[in-house]
Amino acid sequence: MTLPKKLADHPSVRAVQAKPAEKPSPVIDAAWLRELCLAAGADDAAAVPLDHPDLASERPHVLGALPGTRSLISLVVRMNRDNVRTPARSVANQEFHRSGEIINEAARTIVRALQDAGYRALNPSATFPMEMDRWPGRIWVVAHKPVAVAAGLGAMGIHRNVIHPKFGNFILLATLLVDAEVSSYGAELDYNPCLECKLCVAACPIGAISKDGAFDFAACSTHNYREFMGGFTDWAQTIADSSDAAEFRSRVTDSENASMWQSLSFKPNYKAAYCMAVCPAGEDVLSPYLEDRKEFMATVLKPLQDKVETLYVTPGSPAKEHAERRFPHKPVKVVDSGIRRPG
Repeated sequence: MTLPKKLADHPSVRAVQAKPAEKPSPVIDAAWLRELCLAAGADDAAAVPLDHPDLASERPHVLGALPGTRSLISLVVRMNRDNVRTPARSVANQEFHRSGEIINEAARTIVRALQDAGYRALNPSATFPMEMDRWPGRIWVVAHKPVAVAAGLGAMGIHRNVIHPKFGNFILLATLLVDAEVSSYGAELDYNPCLECKLCVAACPIGAISKDGAFDFAACSTHNYREFMGGFTDWAQTIADSSDAAEFRSRVTDSENASMWQSLSFKPNYKAAYCMAVCPAGEDVLSPYLEDRKEFMATVLKPLQDKVETLYVTPGSPAKEHAERRFPHKPVKVVDSGIRRPG
């Protein structure tokens, strides 16, 4: 194509045209890619084609973010188990946030290397916040969990967390988008690492996980994400609805306000994630549970069950009934979900 003289004479254009035309291989070498991912800080990685049948619902969203995407690269970063298990939620939250920083940084490093190799690649956020203009709809670019499962990096447990065959559910996930095929893709596991021990059922303070495998997303969201999204909206509504400071402080305790300030200032606090904390699945995690299940429950499960903490539930919900019946020593606070529904 002949360029206009002004454009053709531009120094940048001349420099580019003076270089030999090089195109990357249409297929990324899987061994090279895995080594790149591990060197960047991931603990495990595998690719999956975008046309994988289990990812059909992700296709339009992925292609909207990076047109021409051919493959998805799933990344795993391990978390420190006892940090997640402790009743001191400040420690657990710090572990979540620090691990999130690590996996986001690893993802960015990998994308830079892919870009330098001539590929178009994208690393959506592995953690909150995401596409908040869509709230309360789909606020994520790509759903990391089904990608990880399709890539063979784990399977979904009854607590709705991905369980890695070695690292258990003490992981965070990220997904990279790239406009090329990969020479070898991951294969889904032929078994589920979940033991169906139901410790996650016993640990959940608001009954979001049922023994039959049912999951109450609204209950989980209302309590665990109290200082995210909908919970923040409800807190702001309480401020707006209060006639004066005295009324507001009668409705929201000083510790609740301090915790919300902490979330706004430093990063949001998860209120539970106990389902992850007690999960014994995964080859690197399983031994203490197998050696002495009674001791495991006494040291991992019971401290979370015994902790005195406020449980956030919506009025008349199954979560409210469960919390009051199963954990009478934990104060229950009825709140609004903060989610406005049509009409």
